[in-house]
Amino acid sequence: MTKYIFVTGGVVSGLGKGITAASLGMLLKAKGLKVAAQKLDPYINIDPGTMSPYQHGEVFVTEDGAETDLDLGHYERFIDVNLNKYSNLTTGKVYWNVLNNERSGMYNGETVQVIPHITNEIKRFIYSVAKTDGADVVITEIGGTIGDIESQPFLEAIRQVGNEVGRNNCLYIHVTLVPVIRSSGEVKSKPTQHSVKELQGLGIQPDLIVCRSDEHLDDNIKRKIALTCNVYPDCVIENRNVSLLYEAPMMLEESKICEVVTRLLDLPPNPPDLTEWMLMLDLAKKRDKEVTIAICGKYTHMYDTYLSIIEALTHAGIHNGARVVIDWVDSEKLSEENYAERLKNADGILVPGGFGDRGIEGMILAARYAREHKVPYFGICLGMQIAVIEFARDVAGLSRANSREFDHSSPDKVIDFMEGQMGLENTGGTMRLGAYECEIKPGTLLSECYGGARTVFERHRHRFEFNNAYRERFAELGLVFGGRNPQNDLVESVEIPGHPFYIGVQYHPEFKSRPHRPQPVFKAFVAAALANKKKK
Repeated sequence: MTKYIFVTGGVVSGLGKGITAASLGMLLKAKGLKVAAQKLDPYINIDPGTMSPYQHGEVFVTEDGAETDLDLGHYERFIDVNLNKYSNLTTGKVYWNVLNNERSGMYNGETVQVIPHITNEIKRFIYSVAKTDGADVVITEIGGTIGDIESQPFLEAIRQVGNEVGRNNCLYIHVTLVPVIRSSGEVKSKPTQHSVKELQGLGIQPDLIVCRSDEHLDDNIKRKIALTCNVYPDCVIENRNVSLLYEAPMMLEESKICEVVTRLLDLPPNPPDLTEWMLMLDLAKKRDKEVTIAICGKYTHMYDTYLSIIEALTHAGIHNGARVVIDWVDSEKLSEENYAERLKNADGILVPGGFGDRGIEGMILAARYAREHKVPYFGICLGMQIAVIEFARDVAGLSRANSREFDHSSPDKVIDFMEGQMGLENTGGTMRLGAYECEIKPGTLLSECYGGARTVFERHRHRFEFNNAYRERFAELGLVFGGRNPQNDLVESVEIPGHPFYIGVQYHPEFKSRPHRPQPVFKAFVAAALANKKKK
């Protein structure tokens, strides 16, 4: 029977519930178990697809095209699984489904209520991921913080799951803050006690308490927390900050979290095989080089907006023996007068995805600098479109070339709507989303990156495409189209021959990068940046 693990958080948000869930998932998978993960978010949006990056950060896209919370990226990177549409549920989606059911007569005239209709819909979703993936263990993170009014239907639903599957098949983990008073050096367990009391008041007794703290927790504090929160002493797990994110599973394992979970859920007793993960961490420790990558975008002060890109660069750096230093370049602040000076110290330049016209001209300047000064360039989604616009203006002589997204009046819309997108009114869930085939042209840089592969499948999230009316003209001027989608003859990649590394891809390769298996284009880009640094 499938085992269910629920991860909740208390005291404050941002304690690392997602990393805790992902780390435990990695450890359980290393035991040979099939693990699925999901997140339940209490906000009323249907999905995060139309939410501001300032509030939500990155939108992570799954293979089947679901726009999801960024924590799913952690799950995929740690557990090394491809998640799906059953991996992220919001309050908005719950009510949307329930109201549609009611309108269609599914409830036979019943009065629709939070209990049982809303909670039943949540439970259906929880059980669906187990059925779809055939998982031995399903790890579900509950977004928000205990005490939030909007989280209560989710908490009631997971309480009911525990009753339905039996407590030996269900485990509750509560992540909480154990602060240290700097002036006195005292470690305070009271916030944890109050948070657990709040959870108990909702009918949920946590089985494990994961304590976030900047300091090592001694045995006396752990025993106190165990006593006051009604858990076994070895079920108080220490979770401190680590220098590298991927050290988190090993830190949790020091507290024997896998052994405890194995006992409580009656899982196979074999220890996790961490050989591959340890080899990756060993490579990370041995990094003896440094390379500077300039990320030129408009959300450069928002780390979470480009989270998967940052992690993919980290993975590529580990396997190139280098620490990647990110130089955040605000594209809005780049101008003809300062762009060369601002970018001169970059070993490589990356222009990430995004929407809207803010900061676009600065990104075009960054692409021009990389092309003219032979600096390795990597354009992702919008970054590929930026490379095309810059090429159109500065090589093809189309001075007003632009994307329809940025300038409807441009006479040369080198980037335009996909077929069927004209007149579109709704913006949610209407893009090219999920994994699509990319046919790779032999002898190209893209082919070299992928080790000669003829076809790859990469994830997309965009509404505009390269305008094929310009393909022949740009090819004659030297632009190489290294990848195409054969089903719709869409451009997936552009590159410039004779340049050390200049490539743009329409997809988002960062979503499929793993710490022990870096995404090939990222790995090649960091290698090219290192080579460029040596030339300076």
